[in-house]
Amino acid sequence: MSSYSSQLHEEQQMVDRAYSRLDALRSQTKNRLSTVRAAGSHGSPTQRTERDSFATLYEDRLAQLRAVEDRLVFGRLDDTQGNRRYIGRIGMSDDRHEPMLTDWRADAARPFYEATASNHGDIVMRRHITLNFREVTSIEDEVLDIHSARVGQASDAGTLTGEGALLASLGSRRTGKMTDIVATIQAEQDRIIRAPLDRTIVVQGGPGTGKTAVALHRAAYLLYTHRRKLNNSGVLVVGPSSAFLHYIDQVLPSLGETGVVSRTIADLIPRISATGSDTPYNAKLKGDRRMHAALASAIAARERVPSMLPSMRINGIEVPMLRVDVEQALTDAHRTRQPHNKARETFVRSMLGAMRNRYVERLDYTPEQAELSDVTLQLRMNDDIRRTLNLAWLPMTAIWLVSQLLSKPRQLRRFAPWLSETDIQSLMRPRESSMTRSDIALLDDAMEMLGPDPKDVARQAALASKRSADEQFAKDTLAQAGIGTGIVNSQTLLDAMNDNSGELTAQRAAADREWTYGHIVVDEAQELTAMDWRMLLRRCPSRSFTIVGDVAQTSALGGTRRWETTMNALFGPQRWDLNELTINYRNPQEVSMLAADLATQEGLYISTLNAVRAVPDAVERIVVRDSHDLKAAVVEAVIRLAHAFAANDGTGRVAVIVPASQLTSTHELVRAALRQHLDASFVAQLDAQSPWDRQIVVCDTDAVKGLEFDAVLLVQPGMIAEESPSRLVAASELYVSMTRPTQRLIVVRTRRDEDELSF
Repeated sequence: MSSYSSQLHEEQQMVDRAYSRLDALRSQTKNRLSTVRAAGSHGSPTQRTERDSFATLYEDRLAQLRAVEDRLVFGRLDDTQGNRRYIGRIGMSDDRHEPMLTDWRADAARPFYEATASNHGDIVMRRHITLNFREVTSIEDEVLDIHSARVGQASDAGTLTGEGALLASLGSRRTGKMTDIVATIQAEQDRIIRAPLDRTIVVQGGPGTGKTAVALHRAAYLLYTHRRKLNNSGVLVVGPSSAFLHYIDQVLPSLGETGVVSRTIADLIPRISATGSDTPYNAKLKGDRRMHAALASAIAARERVPSMLPSMRINGIEVPMLRVDVEQALTDAHRTRQPHNKARETFVRSMLGAMRNRYVERLDYTPEQAELSDVTLQLRMNDDIRRTLNLAWLPMTAIWLVSQLLSKPRQLRRFAPWLSETDIQSLMRPRESSMTRSDIALLDDAMEMLGPDPKDVARQAALASKRSADEQFAKDTLAQAGIGTGIVNSQTLLDAMNDNSGELTAQRAAADREWTYGHIVVDEAQELTAMDWRMLLRRCPSRSFTIVGDVAQTSALGGTRRWETTMNALFGPQRWDLNELTINYRNPQEVSMLAADLATQEGLYISTLNAVRAVPDAVERIVVRDSHDLKAAVVEAVIRLAHAFAANDGTGRVAVIVPASQLTSTHELVRAALRQHLDASFVAQLDAQSPWDRQIVVCDTDAVKGLEFDAVLLVQPGMIAEESPSRLVAASELYVSMTRPTQRLIVVRTRRDEDELSF
């Protein structure tokens, strides 16, 4: 057995022990869960609640243990005393409680990511362990102490190397799911991941620098380090699209974290669906910070003294509604500083009280309470008074308010005077139109200022009353049993009574618009408008954010081109830190250079300095005579890429990126070509794949943001630029498109298209 083989065998034994322990823990947890479930619904309410709580605990633990199967062990640290410390996805001890595996987020694991030859402390060697399922396939050693005898030992064993683990991961085929980088985190990334919770961290980086991976690993690190604080408040991850969220949805579970809410801006408000679309220019107008003032003015305009005030006869006495009463009631309501619909309760109460007092003033005796109550009831039920109270302080919903504003040009002229007539006509739409992604921030702002829907108040009050009574019953039950300070408290008992025992913090947070999170991760943050940011800041009062993006990739007209401009306005100059990632791990050097040259030529800020890999023939340019030849070239290129990168086992991803106007025709062209040139069973497999997980996808530039593919076929880039709302946006969209592939970029265009945009 060679020295290298003996090293593999030695590590295999350790890996076998780790997986055996993992299997044992799974079996133990599964048995405990089965025992709890087998008990059924017998026993007292307290006993049933105890069982339900333990069942939830065991279910969560089992889910975590199942999620860390892949690459459970990936590293080892050797110190000057000869001690070995294995690094893995989770911390684990043997049945004698002796440490076996150190969680990658623990301080003891930091040297695995941060130690260097010049600053290694007592660490002599760092070993990378590569697994295929549960089999050790390779090991690589980095000897950090050059004076150590380990240099010669590693050299003799054939394990001495540098960044092999990283390069191997970069060359693997894409699967449609983002993989974690826990085994290959680089030092500059690790410093960002472990930054303090109480700071806003902005990560600027070009394509392929690992921004998204860093943000997700930071979320996992914060949940591990600040478990007690974040368990109750939760973590929100905001991504640019549903496809992107599907792409990253396995990363945090693979790191042992499942309680995170993932949303796009479009679905941040529960039960509100944004199915409509806006032009880029309209999205910019709606995202303007001044739209908050427009909404506030639209609400204030519904708080007024009506021109006609009614009078009512009660028990033969004329009771008028006077202007002074309305003005005082308006003042009383405004002093509460409550949302519009909530403050209306004060307004109505003040108005009815003033009119009742007007009635009392006309009496020559002191009325009893029963008479006063009857007078108040008559006032409240009178149609004219009810109509006038609504005219004076109109109850509203956010959807109604926004729909009114965007369907009536007169209102926009009045409440948003900075808009030009062209802007107003551009924003106009029928009242019953579907909500768009840009409407969501307006709705959220309106909901904050309006408060709950008046029609829901009574129902919510009834539910709250029942909840309060149930909670008191739960407390009494626990008090009688002498428990309630451990795993079971009144909340868990109440959840069990209502069949909510398995509901997690993340589920509650996702269903509650007013939920405030302990930390928010924002990906592709350069696309957010000022109104989007208002929406997110409301959800995190502590201002604990991880914000990642690239100002060279900004395609939204109302997005960020300079972090300082946006972040200073949001957090203040001293409350946020800018970190820049400069190494492109995704793209071959040839692809990276071509994209960077185009971006620089168009005036974009490029932060990526270099790519780590060279891939021969990574870039191919095809220029044809006309549109007829273009179709043939697209078909030929797609078939070549399909054969090269799309495998029957479901691995490999190819994107065909086309102008939005050519999307439907190109999709039909590619589908027909695949049916003609590929095996029928493979075509059936491709057809059955989910829209967000296709091995071969035809899409426009918007759909690929944040994603990566083995190969990209970019069709008619000049036409893509021509369809963009501005030259800078065109450059950003092409820069994004060109930097999606990990292996191959093919650009297919006509001569005319090349004349339009040369690169």
